[in-house]
Amino acid sequence: MKQVDYIIVGNGLAGIAFCELLRTHNKDFVVFDNQSQQSSSVAAGLYNPVILKRFTKVWKAKDQLELAIPKYEELEKLLNVKLDYKLPVHRKLTSIEEQNNWFTASDQPDLCNFLSTRLIKNENPSIDAKFGFGEVLHSGRINTSQLTISYGDFLNRENRLYKEEFHHNQLDIQEHKVQYKNIVSKYIVFAEGFGLHINPFFNNLPLNGTKGEMLTIKAPDLKMDFILKSSVFIVPLGQDLYWIGATYEREDKTHSVTSEAKNELLEKLKKVITCDFEVLHQVAGIRPTTKDRRPLVGAHSDYKNLFVLNGLGTRGVMMSPFAAEQLFNHIEQGSDLDKEIDISRFH
Repeated sequence: MKQVDYIIVGNGLAGIAFCELLRTHNKDFVVFDNQSQQSSSVAAGLYNPVILKRFTKVWKAKDQLELAIPKYEELEKLLNVKLDYKLPVHRKLTSIEEQNNWFTASDQPDLCNFLSTRLIKNENPSIDAKFGFGEVLHSGRINTSQLTISYGDFLNRENRLYKEEFHHNQLDIQEHKVQYKNIVSKYIVFAEGFGLHINPFFNNLPLNGTKGEMLTIKAPDLKMDFILKSSVFIVPLGQDLYWIGATYEREDKTHSVTSEAKNELLEKLKKVITCDFEVLHQVAGIRPTTKDRRPLVGAHSDYKNLFVLNGLGTRGVMMSPFAAEQLFNHIEQGSDLDKEIDISRFH
């Protein structure tokens, strides 16, 4: 028998954030991940403290950023890879009214640290933005694909990773421990993204799942060194490559790409940029979303050594270190979870 402190199911952003807390606190753990859920690996990985549709602050944006950015710096050192690309987000403004709304928002106490009061004139001939841009501060991109691959390799070298499907019906739950095959653990944390919907212990939680499809294009004439938010996000990846996304589909729960989503993205993109481009890739993922846009964190109502860390939605890069720390402190120190993320809010 192999004895550990934790079994983690899932090696996406949530699982990685929790594993890092375990590692830095000298807890022994193993991870099960069969790469069936790919929302973390195909995402743009943006961290952006402002909801740009309505010019409102992201929930606990300051707390999340202060915790997340140092964590990604530590991961860069651990994995010896570049992950954090600090880029401003430029919100395309479409009218004088939107310019005025931007100024009003940037003057609000909870947004003044995140929104520049200076409008930026568009000087890029390949972008159609005659009313200019508003600039978001403290924003950027985490290369989530590189992160999940490199962290998986790290876990593999440490003999902590099982690249296989986790079979929930083989979990033996006892009063003070759980056993899965030949592994005995004090606790198990399910961080399997949208895979939670087939988890018999937590599938009663309102995890909706929203499909997103994204394109990668090559546009040599675009020459853009910032993240552009219009009807779509345009995110520079380097070497004239750009991530374009994303769609929001609530009915289709497959990872298959569709021509409808591609056409939707291209139609929106052509209203923003005027230069030629080539579509190189199209991918899809299911975001683990919730109706109140808050994570799902907490213990099973009957089995107190079973926990969930999920529902990070579109803001997993910012949210995962915060939610993981909340859960770790709850388990190890008995501290209360933030009421807005505690799954007991649905009981």
